[in-house]
This record gives sequence, C-alpha cells and structure tokens, in this order.
Amino acid sequence: MAVIAVWKCDRDGTMFADKKEAEEYDKMLELAANISYLIEQNIPNVDESVCEDIGLLLAKNRDNLARACKGKPELLLEKETETKDNISPIVVAQ
Repeated sequence: MAVIAVWKCDRDGTMFADKKEAEEYDKMLELAANISYLIEQNIPNVDESVCEDIGLLLAKNRDNLARACKGKPELLLEKETETKDNISPIVVAQ
C-alpha cells in the first residue's frame, strides 16, 4: 500500500495533492472572508451569504481587480479568461 501526502485546507476541509496549491487556495479563502467581513461591517442589512459570495468573487478575481484599480477598469468588463478555479482539489471517497 502506497502512502500519499495530501494537504488539507483548515477553512473548508478541501484537500490538495500539491502544497503550493493548498496554500494559495487557503489565502484566497482568507481574503474572501476578510472582504465579506468588511462588507458586513459597512453595508447594513446585507445577507451573510451574499457577502460571502461577493467576497469569493472578488478574491478569485483579485489580480484583475488590482489592475483595474491601477488604471485599467475595462479589465473588469472582460469575460473571465483565467481564474483561480483552475486549482484542483482532491475528492476523498469515504
């Protein structure tokens, strides 16, 4: 029987075969959580699940968002060509 090393994201339990992908995913989730918190604290009566969705959207598109803030706002209107969704979590059968 072979031993396979996997990395588990402690935020949502997603598992990865690559440590770098796991760390990148965890950082994206941390950014999403912080964005969600910021929205909840500054915009009254926003549903928590909507804040989480917005936080994930902005965190997944952080590179384009940063470039848009630096003078290229048209980037936000382009279709998503490549997002961090290309990270492949491991599905563990139980």
